[in-house]
Amino acid sequence: MSRILITGASDGLGRALAEDLAATGGHELLLHGRDAGRLAAVATATGGTPFQADFASLADVRRLATEVADKYDRLDVLVNNAGIGFHVDGTTRVLSRDGYESRLAVNYLAPVLLTRHLLPLLHQAPAARIVNVASVGQAPVDFDDPQFARDYSEVAAYCRSKLALIAHTIDLAADLAGTGVTANSLHPASYMPTTMSKASGMDQVDTLEKGVAATRRLVDGADLAGVTGRYFDSGTEARAAAEIYDPAYRARLRGLTRDLLAAF
Repeated sequence: MSRILITGASDGLGRALAEDLAATGGHELLLHGRDAGRLAAVATATGGTPFQADFASLADVRRLATEVADKYDRLDVLVNNAGIGFHVDGTTRVLSRDGYESRLAVNYLAPVLLTRHLLPLLHQAPAARIVNVASVGQAPVDFDDPQFARDYSEVAAYCRSKLALIAHTIDLAADLAGTGVTANSLHPASYMPTTMSKASGMDQVDTLEKGVAATRRLVDGADLAGVTGRYFDSGTEARAAAEIYDPAYRARLRGLTRDLLAAF
């Protein structure tokens, strides 16, 4: 039985993925959520074990990793799905509890930190997988203004965080080469009928089922065993933004990430 941790499992794609995995059986589900009520509901519906944490606090992210590590000796799959979306016309810059731009913190720094602390558990599995839920919306971080203090846009902040996550996945896969742990990222589907997508004000494009199928393929698809360092668009391997494949860009991003996470 594979043990799978899904972040952001109390709503949207995360909950739908958990329900899909529960329906087919053969999986032990660890479910993360921020809202206690919604988290309890999905845990009851799927038989999963709930873990509450607010990813706007990196201390909470670290606590979640510690709680999982204290309870389990192995993790087969980590699905980094939790995130903050955007309002198309949003221009209000919000900071995380640690004083970081919120989308950078929740969509990028939180999954990077969680993965880092859970790597020992992933190494204990015979063939573990890390699945980072990103987006086709991608924009490079401005290293002169990484906290987006000037000309703020929620859409742009979201896109910056998702490009960073994909770039990180490329480096992570290289670091883990030969260990049996793979790391891939994906854009599951476009504007699914989720709370996050509805809040953007955009019309629905794809079904939730399409996003679940695309994500689940990375979670347990036999055809992707051993495949690592790839980016997928709705289930098909694709090319992401050019910066992601630029070693110099990724080196600067690693430096920024190291500095921002130094205290955690």
